[in-house]
Amino acid sequence: MKVVILAGGFGTRISEESHLRPKPMIEIGGKPILWHIMKEYSHYGFNEFIICAGYKQEVIKEYFANYYLHNCDVTFDFANENKTTFHSQKAEPWKVTVVDTGYSTMTGGRIKRIREHVGDEAFFMTYGDGVCDIDMTKLLEFHKANGKLATVTAILAGQRFGVFDIDKGDDSTIKDFREKASMDGARINGGYMVLEPGVFDYIEGDATFFEKEPMHNLVRDGEMVAYKYDGFWKCMDTARERDELTELVETGRAPWIRW
Repeated sequence: MKVVILAGGFGTRISEESHLRPKPMIEIGGKPILWHIMKEYSHYGFNEFIICAGYKQEVIKEYFANYYLHNCDVTFDFANENKTTFHSQKAEPWKVTVVDTGYSTMTGGRIKRIREHVGDEAFFMTYGDGVCDIDMTKLLEFHKANGKLATVTAILAGQRFGVFDIDKGDDSTIKDFREKASMDGARINGGYMVLEPGVFDYIEGDATFFEKEPMHNLVRDGEMVAYKYDGFWKCMDTARERDELTELVETGRAPWIRW
């Protein structure tokens, strides 16, 4: 079963890094977050990936073209016909297809552009900037049991802003202040979807945001279900979130690392 990862956006909210490379290639703990996401799926035996690239797509292609070079010790023997020898090769059981889905294409358009690579089978789909500790086999079992075109992981994400408890009287006195908690809000789209090929018919073209008309119409037709998940999930929109994820990796507390 194939895994589709959206990796073509501009990453404007973390521009201090994304002006050099696409956001999925920003490193946490010494590895691109894209690599971490792929390792999550690979842990459960899903090893065929389709990367929807766009902005600075050459960086992603060059990374996988030189994967051994990035991950192994290497000897360059210039005196012996410029021979290159890799030591302790760290191979992954992966098949990776990187597709240039366009520079300014929206999320729905990127998904539609890889239709020929997916074929007539269900596929996983997620964004290239968030990690989680979801059991992918349970997610897939849930999708199959419900028989809908789309399953979306619905997570409770703590908001970035604090909460005021305000007096209901006329003076609007602030009675308390606390950090926003998960129970304060509704569940949000956490990515980590399972989609059937019929979803492609809901996408018009390059200018389509998958999160707008396609998802709304899937809901309208009763073809989308939520996989409610209360475990670890975190996206990387800002430098602060990058640093938080890096700290989890470097201190051995990253819940998504099970390999």
